[in-house]
Amino acid sequence: MEWDWDFVRQIMPMLIQGVKITILATVLGSILAAIVGLAIALARRSPNRAVSRSVGWFAEFIRGTPLLVQLYFIFYVLPDIGILLPPLVAGVIGLGLHYGTYTAEVYRAGIDNVPRGQWEAAKACNLNGRHTWTHIILPQAIPPMIPALANYFIAMFKETPLLSAITVLELMNQAKSVANTYYRYIEPMTLVGAFFLVISLCSVVLLRWLEHRYGRIER
Repeated sequence: MEWDWDFVRQIMPMLIQGVKITILATVLGSILAAIVGLAIALARRSPNRAVSRSVGWFAEFIRGTPLLVQLYFIFYVLPDIGILLPPLVAGVIGLGLHYGTYTAEVYRAGIDNVPRGQWEAAKACNLNGRHTWTHIILPQAIPPMIPALANYFIAMFKETPLLSAITVLELMNQAKSVANTYYRYIEPMTLVGAFFLVISLCSVVLLRWLEHRYGRIER
């Protein structure tokens, strides 16, 4: 089968639309993962053992089960108990929860890396818990986390084809639809690979710049 540039021009608008959905799902999923990860990391440090253990078990359960199973549960099982979510919303929630449990470990390591003296200094300055976290601990803990968080962002982006299993019209699903409609696979699948490669490389460059700009702090 020969490469057909006319066919490429014909299907490109549909693939571009899929790229937009893929990027949107990745960005929203990453934001949710960052929030969920921080919440889990803080909850696991709770002095209440019931809270810390319950959250720990939840995180281990999520990490121990495949993302695809979680997406199926959110999109196909939850409607049985009256929770019906649009495909993209279900996909973002699935990505955010799944990767949130991994980013929680990154947060935990970053927080533990803050010198004990910083906690003591905040206490000596009579700072309350909120100000201690927002002005002392997190500004020092987050910059060293950037490389690991960046890796999870890229990994999430490459996992978005799983969203096609719950009918999200992301890049892979658009390519499969085109291929099945025209019975031509070489162009759409090659373009999918090219899109993922180019966007991943651009993300790496951007994230390396962020790491260089913000990923180092003075001790």
